Amino acid sequence: MIYLDNAATTQTKPPAVAAAVLEALSSYGNCGRGGHEGALSAARTIYGTREKIAALLGCSRADHVCFTQNSTQALNIAINGLLGPGDHILSTDLEHNSVLRPLYRLRGQGAAVDFVPADKRGRLDYSAFERLLRPETKAVVCTHASNLTGDVVDIRRVGLFAKEHGLLLILDASQTAGVLPINMAALGIDVACFTGHKSLMGPQGTGGLCLREGLEIRPFAVGGTGVQSYSETQPAEYPTRLEAGTLNGHGLAGLSAALDFLNETGIEAIHTHEDTLARRFYQSVKDLPGVAVYGDPDAPVRAPIVTLNIGDWDSAEVSDELAERFGIATRPGAHCAPRLHRSLGTEEQGAVRFSWSYFNTEAETDAAAEAVAILVREAAEE
Repeated sequence: MIYLDNAATTQTKPPAVAAAVLEALSSYGNCGRGGHEGALSAARTIYGTREKIAALLGCSRADHVCFTQNSTQALNIAINGLLGPGDHILSTDLEHNSVLRPLYRLRGQGAAVDFVPADKRGRLDYSAFERLLRPETKAVVCTHASNLTGDVVDIRRVGLFAKEHGLLLILDASQTAGVLPINMAALGIDVACFTGHKSLMGPQGTGGLCLREGLEIRPFAVGGTGVQSYSETQPAEYPTRLEAGTLNGHGLAGLSAALDFLNETGIEAIHTHEDTLARRFYQSVKDLPGVAVYGDPDAPVRAPIVTLNIGDWDSAEVSDELAERFGIATRPGAHCAPRLHRSLGTEEQGAVRFSWSYFNTEAETDAAAEAVAILVREAAEE
C-alpha cells in the first residue's frame, strides 16, 4: 500500500517510537501515583515530553503544556474553558469540526460566532476580521492550515489583529505542529492545540494544549491528579488543572521518541521533503482533463496536501478505485470540514485528499499521479 493519508494520521513512524512504547508498556507505572521507580520513570518521560513540546512550539513554560488524548479534546478544553455565554467569537470557514462543533455548542448556550469567509478557491478574506469585530468579541479560534486543501493561514497577521483588539488567539495546529515552525510568543498565540499522531509522528491517543503564562482556563473535566487529594476542587496549578485522570504515559513515551526524531532531522528538512513531493504530484495532475484541484497549490507555504476531483465522479468511488486497483490510500468525502466544502462547491461530491509524510518517496508520488492519469483516461472513454 502506498500510504497518502498522512493528514489523517501518519502510518509510518520513526522506528524509535514503537520501541519506546514497548519499553514503557513493560516498565512504567502511573505518573504522579507513587514514589517507586515505575511511577518515577513515567513522570520523568512525561515531563521531558512537556519540555520538548514547549521548545518546539515556543511555549514559555513546560508546565503549561497540558496533555490530552488528541487536538479535539484540547480544543474543547480551551474553547469551553475560556469562552462562554455573552462572548462573541471569530473563526473561519477553513475549520475542522473539532473547532466548529464546540463553537456551535457554545452558540446554543448564548455565545455569538461569526466566520471569516473563504472564496471558491478556499482563500480567506482577511479584511472580514475587522468587519466582523464587535465590542463583545473575545477570541479568535482558527486553524493554522486547512486539513482539506493544505492552505496555510497567515497566523502572524491574525495574531497582530488579535493583539490590537485585545482578543485571545486559540490555534488549531493539528496539521502543522511538526511540519511548520510555530512560535507562540512571536505569533501572539494564547493557546496552541496539537495532536501527536499526525506530523509529530507519535502514537494515536496523544495530544495537548500549550498555554501562554498568565492564562486562566476553567477545567473541562475534574478528577484524580495524584496531588492535593483531600481538596474538593481540582488543583489550580498547571498542568494538573487540566489533566484529570491517568495520562497516556505509554503513548507519550512514543511521542517523546518521535520528537527526538523531529529535532534530529529538522523541521525545515521535513517540510522541504514533504512539500517537494506534494508539489511534484500537483504539477503532474493539474493539467489533466477534468481534474479540479482545490485551494491554492501555488502558495509559497503550504501543508503537504493536494485535494482534487475527477469530473463529476464521486470522491468515495475515486478513492476506492485508487485503493483497490492501485494500492494507494487516500481520504475522500467531507474531511470534517463542511463550511469549506460549501465554499468550494464540493458539498455533494466531496473530494479526494492526498497527503504526504517524511517517509513517502518520489516513486510513490509518481505512482499516485499515474494512477490519477489512468482514471482520467478511463473516465474520458466512458
